Amino acid sequence: MGQQTLEQQQQQQPHHQQPQQHPESSECESPSQAQQDVQVDATTDFDLDRVGRQRPAVFSSTLEEVMFCGSILISMLMSEYFVSGFNIILPGLAGALDIPKNSQTWPSSVFSLVTGSFLLPFGRLADMYGAYFIFTGGLVWMCIWCLIGGFSQNYQMLIVTRALAGLGPAAFLPTGLMLLGKTYRPGPRKNLVFSLYSAFAPLGFFIGIILGGVTGEYLSWRWWFFIGTIILFVTSLMAYLTIPNDRHQAVANHGGAKMDYFGLFTIVPAIILITFAITTGGSAPNGWRTPYIPVTFVIGMLFLCAAIYLEGWVAEQPLLPKDLFAAKYMKRFTLALFFAYGVFGIFLFYASLHIEAFMGASTLQTATWFAPMAGGGIVLATIGGFTLHKLSGRVLLMISGGGCLASVLLFALIPDHANYWAFVFPAMLGATIGVDITYLVSNVFITTNVPAHMQGTAGALINSLVFIGISFFLGLADLAVAESEGTFDGENHRVAFWFAVACAACSLLLFCLIDPGKAESELTLEERMEAGLEPKKETSASGSESSNPEPEYE
Repeated sequence: MGQQTLEQQQQQQPHHQQPQQHPESSECESPSQAQQDVQVDATTDFDLDRVGRQRPAVFSSTLEEVMFCGSILISMLMSEYFVSGFNIILPGLAGALDIPKNSQTWPSSVFSLVTGSFLLPFGRLADMYGAYFIFTGGLVWMCIWCLIGGFSQNYQMLIVTRALAGLGPAAFLPTGLMLLGKTYRPGPRKNLVFSLYSAFAPLGFFIGIILGGVTGEYLSWRWWFFIGTIILFVTSLMAYLTIPNDRHQAVANHGGAKMDYFGLFTIVPAIILITFAITTGGSAPNGWRTPYIPVTFVIGMLFLCAAIYLEGWVAEQPLLPKDLFAAKYMKRFTLALFFAYGVFGIFLFYASLHIEAFMGASTLQTATWFAPMAGGGIVLATIGGFTLHKLSGRVLLMISGGGCLASVLLFALIPDHANYWAFVFPAMLGATIGVDITYLVSNVFITTNVPAHMQGTAGALINSLVFIGISFFLGLADLAVAESEGTFDGENHRVAFWFAVACAACSLLLFCLIDPGKAESELTLEERMEAGLEPKKETSASGSESSNPEPEYE
């Protein structure tokens, strides 16, 4: 199964899955031609609805499809598991390995920092050589380094293993989206799969917290690593057995794509240095007055300026090609997602801190208070999978933006000795509505409107917005808290929440200006181009043309 190529499997595709084209003949100029066109279009719509619901022909059985999806869904879960749970085991781990207080943030943040920095290069590798080896290799790599991390003898070893483990999600997160986007046609089945994929993020976050609390209290912090390693090993085996080997197809279709070394050696250090300065500036000994903070930030900005110049005017094949942003609303969508994920990062960090440090909840109680996020994600996945193709994308984005705003607004207004059901519970529901719907709609919209040979880059962009957005805005919130004049922790936390409210309002405003349409069964981008049914180009205010993601066939 894992060794069968996509080329061989696609030959098994039923004929009705191919875009129907009515023959063009110079001899047929009669008025009845229009009636024939209408008849063909109606048949096409019927077939598209049917194939948008059925199991893709690349799977020989339902079990194979379940294992294929399971490996990708669990990979998302484990990326969240190794982020959230580490903060729970950190106090006990710091005591066991004698980690200095001013170094305790590094083992926690270096994992996400490395992941977010290397997503784009791995996305390009997936476009060049296919998703099979990059995805399975990322899982195996992370499994190995998490196992070694469980045997760490000092905090230097722990930091190195966490940093190297971060390369795993950088490889399998964009390729996971790539595999789902290329395997499933636009339609209800794709919506259901992407709904589940979105739900596994908060589920993994919650499982990481729970197992972190259980292993830290009843076992050892090492078992948190070992349990994660076991799950990663099983997931790697599932991926090896069920994911089609698409290397030959990728090499044949990528059109001579090459690694952009200009971008690799400018974008990656720019992201690392700028993110480090922003996230560390608030906790540095003298804040931003600490010499290495402004130096790091300035060097990072120089790398960023170099990246903008080289990617825009020198690089032959930039890591973020302009074609990726050709679809209508794409630039606006990217900015809105950057704000939305930043708000979610602030909420996760400061809500857990406020609940445990200011409201007096224990570690396990704090974990259970986050349970509505996991439960809400599963419910939203179930509902979204069956209704996404019937609902307006703009309405869904506005609902998600409203949930995101409500989650941080409730914590900004939370009084002393607040009731859990009046403030914390609805805030958790708002957070899961915000992040799950946003992630779902953005995944479906972007993967549907990006050609197959750029799916890896698209997946890298989506996940880069998550990791970099969380780190960037959380660093700004930390800086705002550090500069505040609050006299106690609860008041300082509210500074971060009010900052998040402002960012959530910006995200909601941008969502109101985006209309991705409904996620209905339709032709893929390649089928539209092959059939000569390319989307019309709309002229913007600047006179340039942009593609319309809602197909208007000529």
